[in-house]
Amino acid sequence: MSNLEERLDGIETRMAALEKAIAALSDSLAGSPAAQETSPDQAVVTLLARQLQRLVPETCEHPPEVEPEERTLEGTDVKCTEEVQGRLKRIPIPFVRELVIKKVADYAREHHVDRVDIQTFEKAATF
Repeated sequence: MSNLEERLDGIETRMAALEKAIAALSDSLAGSPAAQETSPDQAVVTLLARQLQRLVPETCEHPPEVEPEERTLEGTDVKCTEEVQGRLKRIPIPFVRELVIKKVADYAREHHVDRVDIQTFEKAATF
């Protein structure tokens, strides 16, 4: 399960708890004297606003993303783009993937490439 899916599950759990709290509040307001002074809709909006203020800091903080220049070909110090990493992950046989990585890394070093992009990858990975 990815980090995003975990965070969405957490939000859904909190929203379910919030819905229960709203239902309980609505039930308690139905018979109270405060119900005549404040409409249930207004009470729900107030409760939602308070709950959302608690949730916002947790849900808006994003984990730091790996900068493109920090990405490297697996097992090497050769920098590459996210697209290159994605392309490498699609190679199903680990032995073949290692051969391609080695060939691309060697090509990048020989040609003094700062960061391997898709065009460089396609040139280097051809056998």
